Amino acid sequence: MTTVAPESDVRRHELADFLRSRRERITPEQVGLPRGRRRRTPGLRREEVAQLSAVGVTWYTWLEQARGIQVSPQVLDALARALLLDATERRHLFALAGTLDPTPHATCPSVTPALRAMLDQLGPIPACIQNSRYDILAYNATYGRLMCDLDALPREDRNSLWLAFTNAQWRASIVDVTELNRTFAATFRASMAEHLAEPAWKDLLARLEAESAEFREVWARHEVVGQAGKTKFIRNKHVGLLELEHTSLWLGPAAGPRLVTMVPLDAESRARLELLERLGRPEPSEHMSPAAV
Repeated sequence: MTTVAPESDVRRHELADFLRSRRERITPEQVGLPRGRRRRTPGLRREEVAQLSAVGVTWYTWLEQARGIQVSPQVLDALARALLLDATERRHLFALAGTLDPTPHATCPSVTPALRAMLDQLGPIPACIQNSRYDILAYNATYGRLMCDLDALPREDRNSLWLAFTNAQWRASIVDVTELNRTFAATFRASMAEHLAEPAWKDLLARLEAESAEFREVWARHEVVGQAGKTKFIRNKHVGLLELEHTSLWLGPAAGPRLVTMVPLDAESRARLELLERLGRPEPSEHMSPAAV
């Protein structure tokens, strides 16, 4: 007598296998994580996917073990982004989970090795790749030390809007932070009009309103401003005052990811950025051979 597994069991195992295969194809460098010296797992570790998705390691492990646990659309959305799924893979993920995608047209921008190499080669000009929600997806050494130590922050806090209103070091580095933050909130409101129903946007807004009285005050004004380049004066704690031109270059549709650069406007700012870049480079290991260095 042949026993047929229930459809729910088949779906859970297919989902587990799919997640595992997607995890194993991604290198740590693609998602901004250090490779480390003792990596035996192909691709990402389970705990790294859990960290990137802001879920528990045990919970994610159970998901890959095909256990009978409930998965919300918000968590599936976070997993799709963490695993850099394209549109087809995203649809497949939600279909296997038997859940409707709340944002079926959402993009999961992939920061490719070529884009990361470009960021590094732009140094000493600070540069990063952001999505339209201001999540900082990747950055070079100079940007990582420009306004605060981004490497020291949890991934969910690497959002320039969140940092502008809540991070003391970031705020202290911005000259005229009050006026710039008012404009920042207005550009966020203009961008959010196309994403009102999306959980990630609503979660960011809720976090800001809960944490920052300043944000609540400027948000209540209902001001909207379009994206535009601007001159910024940044007081870096390592090298001093910098005069920079902030520009954005979209890597796709205007609602998608963009390359953000901070170009120095005078020779002194350029020299100070060069110093900041040198300060951000890791020291060569004493165990490396001269040839390797």
